[in-house]
Amino acid sequence: MLERGAVAGLNHLLSQQSWASERLRPFAGKGLEVRCPPFPKLRVTITDKGLLARAQDKVASALVVKLKPGVLPLLLARDDAARSQIEIEGSADLAGAVDYLVRNLSWDIEEDLSAVFGDVLAHRLATGGRAFGAWQREALVRLAENLAEYWTEERHLLARPGDGEKFRREVDALREEVARLEKRIERLGSAAKR
Repeated sequence: MLERGAVAGLNHLLSQQSWASERLRPFAGKGLEVRCPPFPKLRVTITDKGLLARAQDKVASALVVKLKPGVLPLLLARDDAARSQIEIEGSADLAGAVDYLVRNLSWDIEEDLSAVFGDVLAHRLATGGRAFGAWQREALVRLAENLAEYWTEERHLLARPGDGEKFRREVDALREEVARLEKRIERLGSAAKR
């Protein structure tokens, strides 16, 4: 199911580009392999229409396209920097054509998603995809900062023996002080009513 969906999605994307079939048609019959962790490898064959079909077992891959982990949502969000995270290995001519395709594809992901999910959800999905890279980077920075702060400022508090007992005594004293203040507030409230 994943393979059929991926092939259909790629063909939909290619069919939106008037020049894409002309680029691929000269390589009809050649096999392509796409590796995009964590998904399984996708093997396809270029057709004489300049589109893609599920690969026949006998067709060897003339080209391997490798996407680094985490790059797919950034590509879908049209993050130009993500395109440098794709490696293409194999036949030089075909590699050049595929590289050109990757760098020059244009599409409106929100419009495509609208046809499936409706306008409101499509907008939320597309917007979330665009924000994914920034959110991921910010989350990692915050995590690193929190770990560094703990390591330098707080870790030593837990390292000394007896700290637990001292802390418990301080909490007990604080509770007694709160109880004393609550009683005083009650007395003041009673006096005010008189």
